[in-house]
Amino acid sequence: MTTITGRRWVITGAAGTIGTALRAALLERGVELVSTDIRPVVPADQGETSATTDLADLEGLTELFAGAHGVVHLGGIPDEADFHDLAEVNIVGTYHVLEAARRAGVPRVVFASSNRLTGSYTAGDHVTPEMPVRPDGFYGVSKAAAEALCRLYADKFDLSTISVRIGTYADAPESARAQRTWLSPADAVRAFVAAMTTTEKTAVFYAVSANTTRWWDLDSGAALGYVPEDDSAERGEVEPIDQRTPQGGDFATARFSTDRMRR
Repeated sequence: MTTITGRRWVITGAAGTIGTALRAALLERGVELVSTDIRPVVPADQGETSATTDLADLEGLTELFAGAHGVVHLGGIPDEADFHDLAEVNIVGTYHVLEAARRAGVPRVVFASSNRLTGSYTAGDHVTPEMPVRPDGFYGVSKAAAEALCRLYADKFDLSTISVRIGTYADAPESARAQRTWLSPADAVRAFVAAMTTTEKTAVFYAVSANTTRWWDLDSGAALGYVPEDDSAERGEVEPIDQRTPQGGDFATARFSTDRMRR
């Protein structure tokens, strides 16, 4: 895959913050989009159609994916929640997306993973995709399981899968942690375009801006064509952080998970 212009891509979770921004950027690049979410999506351009689809609906996803060149899977629960809900939506839902892509003959799935599956490494660690996962919560566990599903579908079913470990997506970093983990909107688009167009069959990389104090490897993304341009250090003085602190920060505390468990 070397181009996206004139090709048909499906975006799940299209009504979300990243989905909305990515849709606009891809439409500008001449991509034909099918945007789907559990919430209604209003098409933004004549090159876009929309559908309301639940990730639980395997048959519906298979029908929706027919004729697509690829799927960008952004859908799912975006933060910590009860494990049962995360398993149903983020793990089983990702299985449905991959299986629907296989059945429909879609060549590639780009999966929106998360830095939170390595959030229990400390601020003193430099983390690469080859290192063992160390989730900072059940949300991170769900993303780790989904990445494993992506690798299985690449190895077993010859489906191209690219997992994008998204950093802290925001217009500007708003904390000491975010100064290390920030992903600017412009760099987010660069990351997903690289994942959509790379010639690599399967890969995992961190979508993080070129922050001077970042914790995560950029080489794996560069190998796919992702070269971020923004740096949180240019948005203000970098605040110090205890090197023993988990990279997940508050996300890594026990209470952050137990408060969200079903009673």
